[in-house]
Amino acid sequence: MGGKASILIVLGFSTIFLFVGYNFNRLTVDSVDNFSDYFEKTISHNIAISGANIAANKIFFDNNWADGFQDIPFSGGTYSTYVNASSTTITVTTISSYKGYIDTVRVILQPSKFSKFAYYSAYEPSNIWWTSGDTVWGPMHVQGDLNVAYEPVFFGKVTCQNDLNTYGHYEWKYVQVSTWRWEWRQVWVSDSDPQFLGGFENGVDLPMPADGVSNVELVSAGGAKFTGQDTVFLTFDTDSIKFRFSKNDPDTSVLATSFAPNGVIFAQNSVLRLKGTVKGAYTVGVSSNSISNGKVFLDDDLIYETDPQVNPASTDMLGIVAKNDIMITNNTANNSNINIHASMYSESGGFGAEDYASRPVGGNINLLGGIQQSTRRAVGTFSSGGTVSGFNKRYMYDDRFMLASPPAFPGTGAFEIVSWYE
Repeated sequence: MGGKASILIVLGFSTIFLFVGYNFNRLTVDSVDNFSDYFEKTISHNIAISGANIAANKIFFDNNWADGFQDIPFSGGTYSTYVNASSTTITVTTISSYKGYIDTVRVILQPSKFSKFAYYSAYEPSNIWWTSGDTVWGPMHVQGDLNVAYEPVFFGKVTCQNDLNTYGHYEWKYVQVSTWRWEWRQVWVSDSDPQFLGGFENGVDLPMPADGVSNVELVSAGGAKFTGQDTVFLTFDTDSIKFRFSKNDPDTSVLATSFAPNGVIFAQNSVLRLKGTVKGAYTVGVSSNSISNGKVFLDDDLIYETDPQVNPASTDMLGIVAKNDIMITNNTANNSNINIHASMYSESGGFGAEDYASRPVGGNINLLGGIQQSTRRAVGTFSSGGTVSGFNKRYMYDDRFMLASPPAFPGTGAFEIVSWYE
């Protein structure tokens, strides 16, 4: 009985080992098949990504490119790209093929708007500095040199075309000028420690166009347009818009959506004076035929009815587009902070404070939106002890402007990717 039992035990173990060996062999074969399958799927996917990148690059250099590609050989497979352009977006669809595996990548591009910048300046005067107490949230670009003093804080990525200049002073110091020689020399000492929390890059070239205001005026045919008026006083009053043409005139009140159906309100060769509470999406523009007009004055707070910082679903949005300066009025209403909800574009001038060097300290400019300007204007003066006149800057970016923009807001002339589906 013991011999038979031994034989049965041996046969049992042999069967188990044969079964386990078979399973190990099958797992090995399956692993090789799975690896090969994964490799070929990955190649197909990478071909689709490459085709989409090549097409996007074509569009970046030529906004009118819509030819697409048909059966282009690439990495042992092929890809085809189809371009579908609408009035507001370009959709690029790339389909790849590799050893029977098909993959699709879809990219959506839209015109790049200047409203995407929390701050943009085509020129920064050498006597105006970003200083302690100044804070900018969101993307920022200076088309020239960037001047910083002490400890301004930048939360978004900062780019400039030329150099970063830091504020400082010269000191006499005993310095080593050779191996055995020391002498007294004047040495530049920086007093500045700017905080670039989103990164800094120079050598970025992005000029301001010359037709942003005129393009808004063209679109005003579907909105509201004032002509023949030296000054337009415009007050947003939630559902209504009030306007008059001199300081002491009574207001005319109109329903905002009926007054400007496409959201564009334009004053030709005039001066615009703005304030109020905005409900809905609007762009207000003003053109110029002389240096005395084409300006915007902010006479008081200009805010949204629904603050997107409190309710991100807010649809309230404002663009201000001026040929010349956009200025904070020197008046009693603006002597204790000013709140501005808007993206402001000044094509030949800049954003600043009226009488910045002689007005009293006015607290903060609490901006939600952005500033894009030809030449930076001053909003106050400072010393090592703080603000002497005018305002400190509290510039908060409206994150919605990364993908959306006020109606007909000026564009950079290029497209940018807003969605990438794989």
